[in-house]
Amino acid sequence: MAARSARSGEFDLIARHFAPLATSRSGAFGLTDDAALFGVSDGADRIVTTDALVEGTHFRPDDPPDRVAQKALRVNLSDLAAMGATPEVYTLALRIPEDRNDEWVAAMARGLAADQARYGVTLIGGDTVGGAGPAMLAVTAIGRLAHGPPLRRGGAAAGDDVWVTGTIGDGGLGLQVCRGEATGLDAAQRRFAVDRYRLPEPRVELGPALVGTATACLDVSDGLVADLGHLARASGLAAEILLADVPRSDAAEASSFPETERIVAGDDYELAFTAPPDRRDAVRGTARKTETPVTRIGRMRAGSGIQVLDRDGAPVPVARTGWRHR
Repeated sequence: MAARSARSGEFDLIARHFAPLATSRSGAFGLTDDAALFGVSDGADRIVTTDALVEGTHFRPDDPPDRVAQKALRVNLSDLAAMGATPEVYTLALRIPEDRNDEWVAAMARGLAADQARYGVTLIGGDTVGGAGPAMLAVTAIGRLAHGPPLRRGGAAAGDDVWVTGTIGDGGLGLQVCRGEATGLDAAQRRFAVDRYRLPEPRVELGPALVGTATACLDVSDGLVADLGHLARASGLAAEILLADVPRSDAAEASSFPETERIVAGDDYELAFTAPPDRRDAVRGTARKTETPVTRIGRMRAGSGIQVLDRDGAPVPVARTGWRHR
């Protein structure tokens, strides 16, 4: 994680705030070298993912820095879970705007330390740079695939059930609360929604446990409709979901957030996956074992695209499909 910018005190910043996050793995060398050594001797495959968060695009300037750092790590852990991998190590590239002080960086390090303890991961390297422009955090995470091939988006078969974890739409609702646009919520529901937006819960226990049971999987980051569309396209099929079956939280139930907006809002970081109907008991058993709520919301069929249906089986118009990457 050797610094390469002219920002004064950057080596000291790394030594004080980030080197303590790298002590549990000898190959990190205390973040004093140009790269880390990542030895693999167990014969298991590794999954690698990278995601970046940019201030003003993926998080708000007034979001607490510890939560921002945790979210940057957790969205990558969610990607690993979607592939069936258990997280091991990560790197962090951080752009620090000129107007941020040392406490802002220290808060980020504290947030990362808390999540390292929670998820059993270790920082092994990265980079820091200062200057004009918004804050940015880019995390690369590596996870271990313990057994079997990875879960992928393209393995669904016609007739497979469609499942999701947790509740859908809370991330988008939390963003509405932050913007002052949400109505109908009490104080506890507002806090819940904001926490769901700022601090997703990657399904790191369920993902690896689904290997061998699920036929396809991905995490819901761009919105349920958009992401199921990605899965359907990769599998060469169509997806049908029943709007009434898509799980919602008490906060979403109480809010003015329209149902058709809830299923296209991003930032949920739940898992959407498919499995044959004869594996329903296996899915539910795995969910109970990992203490992860799951809900069956639809099925895969021949065709293309994704169709949202009401209780009578009639199509529900959806104005937009979700976040679009540019």
